[in-house]
Amino acid sequence: MSKQLRSAARRRAVPATVGSLLALSLLTAPSADAQPAGARQTAGAQQAGGGLPSRAVPRSRPMTVAEARTDAYLRSLRSRPVPLRGFFVSLPKGGDLHNHLSGAVSTEYLIELAVEGGLCVETATLTAVAPPCGPGTRPAADARTDRAFHEALVRAWSMEDFPPGGNGHDHFFDTFGKFGEVTWRHRGKLLAQVADHVAGQNQFYLETMVTPASDGAKQLAAEVGWDSDLAALHRKLVTGGKLDKVVAAARREADDGDAEFRATERCGTRHARPGCRLTVRWASQASRGSAPERVFTQLALGMRLVERDPRFVAVNLVQPEDGDVALRDYSLQMRMVRYLRGQYPKAHVTLHAGELWPGLVKPKDLRFHIQEAVDVARTERVGHGVDLVHEDGWQSTARTMAARQVAVEVPFTSNAQILGVKGADHPFTTYRRYGVPIVLATDDPGVSRIDISHEYQYAATTYGLSYAELKDLARASLQYAFLPGASLWQGNPTTAGYRVVSACRGERPGLPVRTPACQRLLFRSPRAELEWRQEAAFAVFERTHTRAVR
Repeated sequence: MSKQLRSAARRRAVPATVGSLLALSLLTAPSADAQPAGARQTAGAQQAGGGLPSRAVPRSRPMTVAEARTDAYLRSLRSRPVPLRGFFVSLPKGGDLHNHLSGAVSTEYLIELAVEGGLCVETATLTAVAPPCGPGTRPAADARTDRAFHEALVRAWSMEDFPPGGNGHDHFFDTFGKFGEVTWRHRGKLLAQVADHVAGQNQFYLETMVTPASDGAKQLAAEVGWDSDLAALHRKLVTGGKLDKVVAAARREADDGDAEFRATERCGTRHARPGCRLTVRWASQASRGSAPERVFTQLALGMRLVERDPRFVAVNLVQPEDGDVALRDYSLQMRMVRYLRGQYPKAHVTLHAGELWPGLVKPKDLRFHIQEAVDVARTERVGHGVDLVHEDGWQSTARTMAARQVAVEVPFTSNAQILGVKGADHPFTTYRRYGVPIVLATDDPGVSRIDISHEYQYAATTYGLSYAELKDLARASLQYAFLPGASLWQGNPTTAGYRVVSACRGERPGLPVRTPACQRLLFRSPRAELEWRQEAAFAVFERTHTRAVR
């Protein structure tokens, strides 16, 4: 089984300016006739029954009248696919916190970019390659006139029509190598296409993963070599400004991508496209299947970028977690992250961890990955986290995640396509019962052929979630984003509920913010401002769907 992710380098573009405030929702206590949310039994509720917390969480919360009516409307759509899909597309859905830029672009757009770039395609593997087109290749432009060729590219570069019994794991990861020649060329255009789509899904924020200054980091790693003394290795990287030169190259690369993004989106003009309104931030990824010195260099570069450039917020480890090198070096890489966190305390960390399943790896490799990501690397979020209940002491890990509010990023479709894990086998309900924050995400929606609305609809229909529970999942995607500033919500909203902070309590919808304290919060905190915008969007959404059931 091929286990190396042949990933193209991923970049980013400029964060867009947040739009003006909309009409604001009423953030007060529920009315006396509010109804309980979350009372229905969910699928897989008995999964991994041992070691439950003393009190199941999240606790049911009362629904407002508008929420209850919206929930009733949602339930009325269960057997009506078209309006049900429309409901989830228009539902405000916060942000996407687990997104790989090159894997998020639609396959059809990748083919168009290949045509525009004059690229060629190897006929045997359907891999895009640079021109000129020699023996064994054909012009990508043939896809415009040859429908069969176009459809073959779509199937090769995505999960379109992939047979249920096939090896989804390998096909999924192999797609990146097939279209990699396309994605490194116009990364600003890639982000423009993705940003427009995210904004069209009624989301307000995107964190997307990229590989900054990939060649420079590779050369620097080769120059300094490996040293098991991580402090000594870090000194070698920074001595003489070597790492800073790569940081500067990464920032210039970002500037180029930003310019292409803004030109493509026509930002700042009367004809600006929707993506201009989206707030975008980037997570720097390190290739966990690489040599230790390269992984360490990429992590150090990513963390140093966070402290030098506000467009970057975090680091992550990518490539298949079941790869030979990734398994061999997993604990070492967790120690790398922990050491570098001490050197760069402003950098956030989110880690792919537990993207494993019995049969994919040996039993010994299922025992500790999430636990080490949480306890050793001190990650702030966990990506996937699918093998939770197969780890030693998983109940303790879940309790730790709940206590520290370490969110788990859940891309349902990706988990099903790569690992074959879905429904009651997925630890979604287990995380919820332990009070672990959950954010729904897409992972690689272009490859998976889905969008975030699909993931919310899957959650609702598979686990019987109410509208209020879906609303709180959307709130969580901004609460646990790597945004600066104080939150609109007080305490731990996953276990105590989303209760607005006192500064903004009592503000009325559709009216200017009256209290100076709330004005200051929204002005000073990008996080609270986006959360406030989402509450306004919820108010509009609920008014629309309350009318639908009158």
